[in-house]
Amino acid sequence: MKEPTSSQLANRPGMSSRWHPGQLLFVGFSGEVVPPDLAELIRAGRIGGVVVFRRNVRDPDQVRWLVAELHSLAPPDAPLVVALDQEGGRVQRLRAPWTEWPPMRQLGARSPEDTARFARALAVELRDCGFDLDFAPVVDVDSNPDNPVIGDRSFASTPARVSAHARAFVAALQAEGVAACAKHFPGHGDTDLDSHLALPSLDLDLVRLREIELPPFRAAIEAGVASVMTAHVVFPRLDAKRPATLSPDVMAMLRHELGFDGVVFSDDIEMRALADHWSSRECSVGVLEAGVDSILVCSDARLRDEVLAHLEAAPDALVERPLERMQQLKSRYAGGRYASGGGPPYAEHQALAARIRGEEAVAATHDPTERV
Repeated sequence: MKEPTSSQLANRPGMSSRWHPGQLLFVGFSGEVVPPDLAELIRAGRIGGVVVFRRNVRDPDQVRWLVAELHSLAPPDAPLVVALDQEGGRVQRLRAPWTEWPPMRQLGARSPEDTARFARALAVELRDCGFDLDFAPVVDVDSNPDNPVIGDRSFASTPARVSAHARAFVAALQAEGVAACAKHFPGHGDTDLDSHLALPSLDLDLVRLREIELPPFRAAIEAGVASVMTAHVVFPRLDAKRPATLSPDVMAMLRHELGFDGVVFSDDIEMRALADHWSSRECSVGVLEAGVDSILVCSDARLRDEVLAHLEAAPDALVERPLERMQQLKSRYAGGRYASGGGPPYAEHQALAARIRGEEAVAATHDPTERV
């Protein structure tokens, strides 16, 4: 007997929207208002989350309205996750009048207690806007000075220091009601290529990975991190052909060796590390087959619709466990659990950022994650 597809199961009369395979798809869009086609997908429970970028941000009132509108569109049984990348330094979607935070490298030079203070303050600003998930912290170890995409986004160049700060960040952010995401598994810190633009490869063996790259992820998991994001990086000693995002062998290391059973997000599949080499089906069904739960399509509506069609045609057995994990995350974090922080500017947070920054100015460098 032919196995039913997930779309057939999701469309049965009375079937909850929470079990629709589109709940595994997180998307971005252009502009400062929700596009009608995206609004309709959210209403139908066919999108699990939306990622906000700088291109969607004008001012605090507009952001609050936008995030509230996104949440209001979702079915009651399938609340939306509204996410963003608010790391500090080069990568922060909310800038002045919100607090402009220094890069993680400056936090890593201080105590983990300062990182916890930062994460608590950050969570206040995010919850004030209605955000549910921050794709942070970067827990890659800054082990290659020629790395064009990680660098000062990392806490430090040693796994022990990155681990201590990752643990503090995750615990503090999530204690304030915002889900964290440790990225980019199993490690993007030693590459000399930017995976937004090309496909990096790291010829590292398990001994090296266990000594340098994996300890910060283990620390984040021990701190209860809600999610992990993959790296579009090939590790040929683990999988000669596929990057971590598409590799069952790499994902098995996260699931079994590190024991992580939360949501695993792909990095954006529009990034050229994947888009130049694999089809939309391989970047959706293949991602799930590898052991990843949720797929990011951060700008392209055509690709979004292709991925959604692939998910809806997938066997139910492929999406069942990822959907369970997604609903566990949503039960704790989704739906815009607002907590008013009074709105920007936040004088205490700005003072904290200034103390962390010290004498060092934050350079106005380009954000590599806004290219797609």
